[in-house]
Amino acid sequence: LKVAWTFSTGIFYGHEGAPLVANGIMYVHTPFPNNVFALDLNDPGRIKWQYKPKQNPAARAVACCDVVNRGLAYVPGGDHGPAKIFLNQLDGHVVALNAETGEEIWKMENSDITMGSTLTGAPFIAGDKVLVGSAGAELGVRGYVTAYNIKDGKQEWRAYATGPDEDLLLDEK
Repeated sequence: LKVAWTFSTGIFYGHEGAPLVANGIMYVHTPFPNNVFALDLNDPGRIKWQYKPKQNPAARAVACCDVVNRGLAYVPGGDHGPAKIFLNQLDGHVVALNAETGEEIWKMENSDITMGSTLTGAPFIAGDKVLVGSAGAELGVRGYVTAYNIKDGKQEWRAYATGPDEDLLLDEK
């Protein structure tokens, strides 16, 4: 084995999530500022598109354990629309990108950085939902998992990890 090609994101913080490959495209993401690159594997190293979100830089001060991002999620096209890449941003936003073009399809605020809550974990696809867990328990943030509709980003439900019994059950929206 030998190296065929390399790619640098230009970000020097810890890269904790693996690249994601689908349909001949390698999706690479960075820690804050949470850039996403789509690399064409049929033309190795060529950037097909890149997404560079504008975020509140205050999110860096709230993240307890570096400004990492642990991965992307992918869903193929279908009844819900085009194939999508899902990204959690450190500033608390969940973003759906068009996997072919990199265009932002929807963006939802999941966490409030003024309360110490950030997003560092990878989103998870389950059926027609993208599941997102909060971060920030070391700062007193009450943990939760939220499900968003993959088509339009509408919040479907939220479940808390702690609190009164009625809050530990799914909070149907």
